[in-house]
Amino acid sequence: MTRVRSNDKASKRPARSHQLDEIDLQILRELQASSKITNAALAQRIGISPPATMERVRRLEQSGVITGYVALVNPDAIIGGAITALVYVSLGSHSKTSLERAKEMLSRFDDVMACWHTAGDEDFVLQVLVADMQHYERFVSQKLTTVPNIRTIRTAFVLSVIKQTTELPAGLYDADAGHASRTSRRRSRTRSSR
Repeated sequence: MTRVRSNDKASKRPARSHQLDEIDLQILRELQASSKITNAALAQRIGISPPATMERVRRLEQSGVITGYVALVNPDAIIGGAITALVYVSLGSHSKTSLERAKEMLSRFDDVMACWHTAGDEDFVLQVLVADMQHYERFVSQKLTTVPNIRTIRTAFVLSVIKQTTELPAGLYDADAGHASRTSRRRSRTRSSR
């Protein structure tokens, strides 16, 4: 089983080692739609040569823009009736040691599909996947309550999924593309004024 885990270093935004241009953004859109696309097909869709495409993909991987490739599995096809819970956890103390210990322990629980350290009323929001309510009860009583310094636990159970995607919103691309094109215009104005 392949696990995609995040630690504090990996979860921070990668520093851009290069400016993303429109071709990079097109590559990201295509790979998010289908990471199984061949390099030749990707190159054809983007409109550049396969070697140039491969070089760009490698650069996106090495710079941390692309962090991995996974198969998305439907839990209902395996478990049937899987329950997703959103668990809101508040700590009693917010010392650095207390926060780090909570992060470490929460990230180790197999039932936790995602864990976010948040600002607001709760310190952490967990996305937990369980087979049934007895499984959830065991998660809370045998795992979650072993995390020191928990003040409150609130849970919301997902009734149905209206939308779930792993693709980044198009608006992020548009904003980045706008930034890239503004940067290109600035560079070309600077060159022409020389």
